[in-house]
Amino acid sequence: MIADEDAITAVVDQWMEATRQGDLDTVLSLMTDDVVFMVPGSEPFGKDRFAEMSRTMKDTKIDGTSRIIEMKIMGNWAFVRNLITLTITPEGGTPMMRSGYTLTLLRKNGDGQWKLARDANLVGPAK
Repeated sequence: MIADEDAITAVVDQWMEATRQGDLDTVLSLMTDDVVFMVPGSEPFGKDRFAEMSRTMKDTKIDGTSRIIEMKIMGNWAFVRNLITLTITPEGGTPMMRSGYTLTLLRKNGDGQWKLARDANLVGPAK
C-alpha cells in the first residue's frame, strides 16, 4: 500500500512540475485516454479538449503547489483530495492567483502505473 501511495504522490508531483515547465506531453501522459474533467460552468470534457485548451495557454506561466489532504486506495482505483494554489501569468499580463480543492480519481493500468482518470476541479480566484 505504501508503494501505491508513493506512486500516486509522484504522479501529483510530476503533474505540477510538468505544468510549471509547460510540458504538455508529460501532463497528457499522466492521464488515461478516457479521462473526464469537471469544472464549474462547463460540460465535462476529456483528454483532447484538455490538450486543446492547454495549447491556447502555451505562453502562459503557471506556478503553484498541490498539497494532498486525503488519499484512499481501493484496489486499482484511488482518490486524492488536493488543495491547489496557483499563480497564472499570461505573457505580458498581470499574475492571477487561484486556489481551491480538487477531487481526483486515479486508476492503475495493466503495467502498474497510476494515471488520472477523473477530476473534479474547484480551483477559482484566491480569496
